[in-house]
Amino acid sequence: MAADSNSDNPLDQLRLSLMQDVLPVGLAVLERARQGGPGKVVEVFTAGSEDPIADLRQEGEPVARDVREQLDAVSPGLGNPVMPVSVSVDEPATVEQDGPDDLLPTLRRIEERLEELRRRLPVQQQE
Repeated sequence: MAADSNSDNPLDQLRLSLMQDVLPVGLAVLERARQGGPGKVVEVFTAGSEDPIADLRQEGEPVARDVREQLDAVSPGLGNPVMPVSVSVDEPATVEQDGPDDLLPTLRRIEERLEELRRRLPVQQQE
């Protein structure tokens, strides 16, 4: 089963982007503003990070996950968009049933191999 992450519907793409990218960043910005005002928000951009947006996304992801789960409780797929999947089933190759005449040579071959193993294994002494 393979997930198709590229939906043909632009609205689905927008919603997915909002839920996975914008929501965590926005929640992190709001939390920083609540804790320390605008200075705390600007701090992430002036701290010398290579990717401040990625830092904000990571910072806001736990809260965003909770929000998405709450949205899913209201309507499944609302917070965590349902991804379309394509499913294919490979038909197994038909196995021909061996008849009774084919079974005896197979059993003889197995018995010969077991005898060979017995000969190669060291004899255990009984106590």
